[in-house]
Amino acid sequence: MSSKEKPTLGGTRIKTRKRNITAPLDPAAFADAVVQIYLDNAGDLELIAKSIESSDLNFSRYGDTFFEVIFTGGRTQPGTIKADEGDKHSYSVLDCEATREAILPSVLYIQKVLRRRPFLIKNLENVMRRFLQCLELFTENNEKKKLAIFTALTFSQKLSGLPPETIFQPLLKDNLVDKGLVLPFITDFFKEYLKDSNIDDLIALLKKGKMDDNMLEFFPTAKRSAEGFSDHFMKEGLVSLVEYNQKKIFDVKMKEMKSTLKNKIEEEADISEVIDLMKQQVRDSKMPDIEVIRLLWDVLMDAVQWSGKNQQQNANAALRQVKTWAELLNAFCTNGKLELELIYKVQIQCYEDAKLMKLFPEIIRSLYEQDVLAEDTILLWFRKGSNPKGRQTFVKSLEPFVKWLDEAEEEE
Repeated sequence: MSSKEKPTLGGTRIKTRKRNITAPLDPAAFADAVVQIYLDNAGDLELIAKSIESSDLNFSRYGDTFFEVIFTGGRTQPGTIKADEGDKHSYSVLDCEATREAILPSVLYIQKVLRRRPFLIKNLENVMRRFLQCLELFTENNEKKKLAIFTALTFSQKLSGLPPETIFQPLLKDNLVDKGLVLPFITDFFKEYLKDSNIDDLIALLKKGKMDDNMLEFFPTAKRSAEGFSDHFMKEGLVSLVEYNQKKIFDVKMKEMKSTLKNKIEEEADISEVIDLMKQQVRDSKMPDIEVIRLLWDVLMDAVQWSGKNQQQNANAALRQVKTWAELLNAFCTNGKLELELIYKVQIQCYEDAKLMKLFPEIIRSLYEQDVLAEDTILLWFRKGSNPKGRQTFVKSLEPFVKWLDEAEEEE
């Protein structure tokens, strides 16, 4: 008998997986349903929030459409802010007054919705990014200002999870900036945000959005300068923002000057060359004379090769540095006020640095001998100095030198 299987007529049953049947997308019907909720409740956001909560609408599928209805009163055509066919309501963000009082309720309403449906934050991002990229299409009834106020309130009211970079970056499109559309928008944003928050909060927000170093990019190219920045925001009453930016520019210039001087000291460059270079940088940066004195002393002392615990070696190194660069200090200590500031710098450093505590009188004497400090300035500090840090100790340690100055003056 054959061992082969006999053929059958039944064939082989092949199992097939049933395909998922998906319902067709119908954002228009969703938008109409949301609009109807607004109309049924006559724009009362408390009642609307309750109706939204109890509805069986598919928010996970139509999240973008939901926020379009909140902003514009209806569904918008893809990639635009232009209304699409369908129902509309007149209680939207763009239909209300361009004031904080009128727009804040919509922000608080969205907060309630997001607490229940946090996944919708991504849809809010999508819609806001699209609207900001279409900024030039907002033309009626202060629409851009309304959007700016709304955007500021979303951050000042800590609307959960909205990343700043997704809001700021779309504004940097060249065509929007060069047309002058971005600067008024961001100005309104700053004004509104600072009503609830301070300048530190605003800067923290800009840092998260990677814009704290790029604020000039909000300005059209022709107006993109530090002076243009200050003039614009000063006129708009944003003094704290102007002061922050000026300090930032100052800190950058200070860092550059410190780096230049440090390099020249390490190269043992000719002092006259260093003086000319520093004077040019001071003119270019418009740095106050007092800040220059502070900078010079800090860099000169930072460049000293300290020996650790050997007090005598530290003293010799500090005094050698003073003697070597006295001509540089003298070039900028041009009056008694600046000389007094230099003494204060020495006082503070000797007070804060244990290895220099006993060097104060020797440093002051060396600066006197190198004609950096005048006798009158030293006596003024000794008798009426106002900085309290270590003052009693330093006054006592300087007494022998002051006594010597008095005796020398009597002899003359």
